[in-house]
Amino acid sequence: MYAADRPDPRSDRGEPRQRLRAWAELLRVSALFSVPGDALAGAAAVGRRPGRGTALAIGASLCLYEAGMALNDWADRDEDAVDRPHRPIPSGRISPAAALGAAGALTAAGLVLAARAGRPALTVATGLAATVWAYDLHLKHTKAGPAAMAAARSLDLLLGATATATGPRAPGATAPGVRAPGATAPGVRVPGAMAPGVRAPGATAPGVRVPGVRVPGGTSAPDNVAAAAHRGLPAGLPACLPALPAALVLGAHTYGVTAVSRHETQGGSTGTPLAVLATTTALAAAVLRESWGRAPDRPGTTRAAADAGPVARRLDAGPLGKVTDPARLLAVTLTGAYLRTAGPPLLHAVLNPSPPLTQRAVGGGIRAMIPLQAALAARAGAPVTALAVMGLVPLARGLSRKVSLT
Repeated sequence: MYAADRPDPRSDRGEPRQRLRAWAELLRVSALFSVPGDALAGAAAVGRRPGRGTALAIGASLCLYEAGMALNDWADRDEDAVDRPHRPIPSGRISPAAALGAAGALTAAGLVLAARAGRPALTVATGLAATVWAYDLHLKHTKAGPAAMAAARSLDLLLGATATATGPRAPGATAPGVRAPGATAPGVRVPGAMAPGVRAPGATAPGVRVPGVRVPGGTSAPDNVAAAAHRGLPAGLPACLPALPAALVLGAHTYGVTAVSRHETQGGSTGTPLAVLATTTALAAAVLRESWGRAPDRPGTTRAAADAGPVARRLDAGPLGKVTDPARLLAVTLTGAYLRTAGPPLLHAVLNPSPPLTQRAVGGGIRAMIPLQAALAARAGAPVTALAVMGLVPLARGLSRKVSLT
């Protein structure tokens, strides 16, 4: 076929279907299903059920993730013209100005959604957005690139934790640990009370203080978030601290995937996928063996976290725990799925570090984030959330057949 007979890719720019496919490739929509699990795992890590704040965090995360995808291709348009001329920008299907404009609009949308979840969530989202832009515009081609990408994933999980713990609640709902007016503490008996669990008017249970509520004849104690703010700590920081170990695990996995991706166009690296394979195995062992939960009687522990305490303690019973325990069995199964998804492609890249197998290892690492997020949720005592996250796997697998992950 002569050059004059070849179809010009630019001629398809006006066709809606072709333009839609071009944007799907630019934004790598097949990788989108690896994002919601960050917020859901963060919510599980702080011992809360997903709520409106979690939904807002997921929306913000999706927008910021897609902003990073668009900005990444805009920043790499000259490099892609040589190494990957089929990409939307160098092929002429999407203009550089449109890609940059999409990155800016998606970033703004993400910050707006985070703001709806509260000021603490906006603070975390702003740090996440700054990390994404810094990575794409400069850090990506430096030694700090993998660390910056790892920080972005960790911040994404912390965004879900913060938005869930401090974000808006359903109308009429009370904050965890705060009782409605007239409610009594279960199991507290006061001498002279007419019935068990009922206190006499004006009386308080000895040693019992309700955060942020003034009791007649008692004292007013600010809750943990307000107290932290008075001490000069950012509001919402104490609420997301229990999610920090899970965020570090997800960040370490992301670091490895990013390190391998730096060789996906040229290949030739055996040591990097081998090191990442060892790291993946270590992370799986950490999910199964480390004790991250706070004791239910520690200050700042929420009611949901206290309820999840027995599950978390069962997960700590020995190196593999009681495998007959359904909660433990679920965590082991999901961790095995994580290893099964990430491990074989990495091993293939070790044995043959060609560009196609290296790209396959990167794709496997991205897909493995979903079972890892699910395992972290199960580890935190949230089996329903873990199963919901795993429900994204078939969707991600089906879409990845149509749109490349890398």
